Amino acid sequence: MNKVRVFGFIPTRMASTRLPGKALIKITKNTLTEEVYLNSLKFKKWSSLTVAICDNEIKNFLKRKKIPYIMTSKSHTRCLDRVCEAVGKNKKIKKNDIVVCIQGDEVMINSNMIKKLIEPFKNKYCNSTILTMKINEYSEYKDKNVVKLILNNRNQVLIGSRSTLPYMKKFKKGIAKKIIGIYAFRLQSLLKFKNTSQTFLEKIESCDTNRICETTGDLYAVEYPYKEIVAIDTMKDLRKVKKILKKN
Repeated sequence: MNKVRVFGFIPTRMASTRLPGKALIKITKNTLTEEVYLNSLKFKKWSSLTVAICDNEIKNFLKRKKIPYIMTSKSHTRCLDRVCEAVGKNKKIKKNDIVVCIQGDEVMINSNMIKKLIEPFKNKYCNSTILTMKINEYSEYKDKNVVKLILNNRNQVLIGSRSTLPYMKKFKKGIAKKIIGIYAFRLQSLLKFKNTSQTFLEKIESCDTNRICETTGDLYAVEYPYKEIVAIDTMKDLRKVKKILKKN
C-alpha cells in the first residue's frame, strides 16, 4: 500500500431527482458539497481530492472556495459514470493506483471510513470495495432511499436493492446491511466498469452497484462499525442530519 497512490473524487450535481439543488444547500455554515469535501480532506493520504461536477452554479461556488473540480457531462445520472469521466481527465493516475468515489450527499463521512475502505487493497486480488453498515432501525430497513445489500460468504456483493432485503418475518437489528456511498477501485477495475453499459438491475433499482455485480462481479463489502449516519436524499434526511450534527 505504501507505493499505491489514492485519488479521491466527489461526484455531485444540481439536478438531484429527490432534492433538486441539494449540492449547494446549507448544512451547517457550509454547503453540502463543501462539508463533504472538508470532511473527506481529513484523510491525509490523498494524492488529490477533486469534486466532479456538471453545473456552472457549483463551479462558481468551488472557484470562490478554491476547491479543485473537474467539469463533466450533464448526461450522467449515476455517480460512478461521472467519476469515470473525471478520472479519464486526470493523466496522473496509473493502473495500480486506487480511485475512491465519495457520493456528494455523504455529509457524515470521516477519515476512518476512507482508511477502512482501502485496507483490503493490501491483498493484490482485491479490485473494488464498498463501505457498508448494519441496519439497526426498522424505519431504515423499510426506507426505499436506503440501498440494502446481499452478500455471499466471501463478502462479495451479489445485489443491491431498495426493497427490504434480506426478507425477515420479524425485523432484527444488525441482519440487513446498507450502503454507505463510498466506493474504491483499482484503476484497471474502474476502467472495466467504464466500458460497460447500464444493466437491467441497475436501471430498475437505480443503483450502479448492481452494474458492478452484473459485469465484473468483484465488489467486496467493507463493514464499518454502526453509528448514526444519514445520506441526504430528501428534505426529511436534511432535517435529520442537521439534528444529529447539532446534537454532536
